[in-house]
Amino acid sequence: MFSERDFSADFEFSKLLLGDSDVDLTIVALEIARDANPSLQFEETLNWIRARAAELSGRAAAAWSEADSLRALTTLLSDTYGLMGDEEAYQLPESSYLPEVIARKRGIPISLSILYMAVAKEIGLDLQGVAAPQHFLTRFDGIEGTIYLDPFVGGRIMDRDEVLHFLHEITNMPESELKPCLKPADSRAIVIRMLNNLKVLHAKHEDWPAAWRVQERLVALKPASYEERRDLAFIAMKSERTQEAIDLLEDCLAECPTNQTALLEQHLDEAKRQLARWN
Repeated sequence: MFSERDFSADFEFSKLLLGDSDVDLTIVALEIARDANPSLQFEETLNWIRARAAELSGRAAAAWSEADSLRALTTLLSDTYGLMGDEEAYQLPESSYLPEVIARKRGIPISLSILYMAVAKEIGLDLQGVAAPQHFLTRFDGIEGTIYLDPFVGGRIMDRDEVLHFLHEITNMPESELKPCLKPADSRAIVIRMLNNLKVLHAKHEDWPAAWRVQERLVALKPASYEERRDLAFIAMKSERTQEAIDLLEDCLAECPTNQTALLEQHLDEAKRQLARWN
């Protein structure tokens, strides 16, 4: 019988499951990282964030404008501490885990953005995530207007026209479709995007136990999603959780689109044959 995972030890992630909007995104990211490293202690990362904020506070206080404060942030994190992205980072699950990003000085846009947002928050700058297509960004809404910041390329600062041009170049989407994507993303949407990134990478590397842990979180966040429960069933088979795969596949068959029935039945038959061989 399939039993849903207990997330009570993940306090901030549990708040997301309850629909709470007041969620510490940094802690959620660390709770996800703990899936890969059960002995992970959060304080080292949190202390690093506080230390960078302490270094930054004097510079930000002396800044002539909000843009100058953001430039001080990017100078500190990208130039002094070397945080940025590269193509290799997209291929490594570690690039999503904040302690690894800090240690390796490399990350993907969303993990780097979470670190930037965390340091900014410590000094009173409300930097928000932007779940733009293909490239996560941050934005700051202040008295001088909206400023966009891209931690992946050393904290590049852009205005609205520049960010629309940049996103058009990498997505080939018309600006009319990109404009709605520039609004701030809520914590739940950011976490789902983080998990989807990890899901794809773990599947690519055929690390099915890790993919299972990620998919459990996605199902918990989207319990009504047939697609997420179907993927959990497929991952259960790959990670040799055969009885759980059977239970999940039988549940999915009760509500799947007709064009997926044959595929699910095929997987269910294989899971039952696999269980019979083991018994």
